[in-house]
Amino acid sequence: MVCHVANKLGMPATKYIIGENMNKVIEAEFLRQKSDHELPQPNEIVGAPIKEKRRILIVDNDRESTHLVKILLERTGGYLVREENDATRAYRTARDFKPDLILLDIVMPERDGGEIAAQIQVDSKLQRTPIIFLTALVTKSEAEAGLQIQGHPFLAKPINVPDLIKAIEQNLAMHAAA
Repeated sequence: MVCHVANKLGMPATKYIIGENMNKVIEAEFLRQKSDHELPQPNEIVGAPIKEKRRILIVDNDRESTHLVKILLERTGGYLVREENDATRAYRTARDFKPDLILLDIVMPERDGGEIAAQIQVDSKLQRTPIIFLTALVTKSEAEAGLQIQGHPFLAKPINVPDLIKAIEQNLAMHAAA
């Protein structure tokens, strides 16, 4: 049924598998293969070809959001994305992964994004890593006004993926020039 509905909507289901105990597992591709609203390629935004995939770390306690953003960013072909949904492990994950940029939620249980950003900024190996805060605490117009939180740009949730890619590329370019 899911496959039929997806196909009728022009979003073909990629496969279905009948597994053990006859349970059906359906993996449907719900993002159009061809669309007038394709995600921009990272090099289309800044105009320079990308030599290798950029490493992006997403820190947010919302697993579904981080996973969706990971899929959409990786789908552009320009990014390798790691998710961290436990704020207490964010700093260690950043040290191990060595990201080119960090997307960091502000409000999380146990530790907030400001604390994590401060810890990253005093680490000699991470302090030059650009951080973009993601937050539902501000409006889209406040985010577009160019305001910063702790000296870092931010994007208002819910995240618009083309705007996210643009912000990532602008911040990477700015930090490369510095």
